[in-house]
Amino acid sequence: MDQNGTSRGKVCVTGASGFLASWLVKRLLLSGYFVIGTVRDPGDAKKVEHLWRLEGAKERLKLMKADLMEEGSFDEAIMGCQGVFHTASPVAGTAQDPMGEIVEPAVQGTLNVLRSCKKNPSLRRVVLTSSSSTVRIREDIDPRVPLDESSWSSAELCERFQVWYGLSKILAEKAAWDFCKENNIDLVTVLPAFLIGPSLPPILCSTASDVLGLFKGETKKFEFHGRMGYVHIDDVAGCHILVYEHEAAYGRYLCSSTVIDNNELASFLASRYPSYPIPKGFKELERPYYEFNTAKIESLGFKFKPLEDMFDDCVASLIQQGHL
Repeated sequence: MDQNGTSRGKVCVTGASGFLASWLVKRLLLSGYFVIGTVRDPGDAKKVEHLWRLEGAKERLKLMKADLMEEGSFDEAIMGCQGVFHTASPVAGTAQDPMGEIVEPAVQGTLNVLRSCKKNPSLRRVVLTSSSSTVRIREDIDPRVPLDESSWSSAELCERFQVWYGLSKILAEKAAWDFCKENNIDLVTVLPAFLIGPSLPPILCSTASDVLGLFKGETKKFEFHGRMGYVHIDDVAGCHILVYEHEAAYGRYLCSSTVIDNNELASFLASRYPSYPIPKGFKELERPYYEFNTAKIESLGFKFKPLEDMFDDCVASLIQQGHL
């Protein structure tokens, strides 16, 4: 509540039951917003139960049905909202048709949401969850110059190495910028690194289960990480709200705390959590060295939590949920 006793206004979060979206809904409710969350099936208790348990949910959360691939299905949820956080995006499909299962839905879904935004006269700003993979997948990285928001990944490289998730994020973000420029929509994008932290949904998403695997001694998922940025899930939610609320926020914002090689990460984790069979190391990959320059979000006063905090919180939550 602000001084006048009114709430912070009404915002929409797409794909509200997801790993990041759930945490964003939690933070928005704690900040006093009225939140409309879109999910594919509001009646699916297993998928949405955790949202109803959030503080403030009974009073200020409404879940509505919407589907990324259904034209106009976001109209009702978005109408009357001052802000829209578009976080919903397909993460994994089968290898048979990656374009049809991951890339197309990401691009079409984003445009579908933005078309609904265009019909809403109350709209102030759209915040799109993109990914740091839209910045770092390139062949021409200068290891001495940290990557910032002016860098774009190579779509051609993603196709060549079949990095379908990266390709879907690049094309969806570019489509969003084109659409918003044409239609005078105030868009800000957040580019998170690999999310680490507690999972509110009881069913772990691929990101959270990859981390769980690491603590059980499995190497297969993290083997491909090579050098990777990591960030606390709470920081990513915080970044979304900060760039929504900050009048002067514009353009893209990298959201990453620490960039580290997976061998360094393995030894850090093994020494911090000695009771788990964490792999001692991974096979070296021929990947370029890079750092991220996050001065842009930090200039708005943002401070990132360190690696220790993100993994401590993550482990505590995996234990509490009975996964570890």
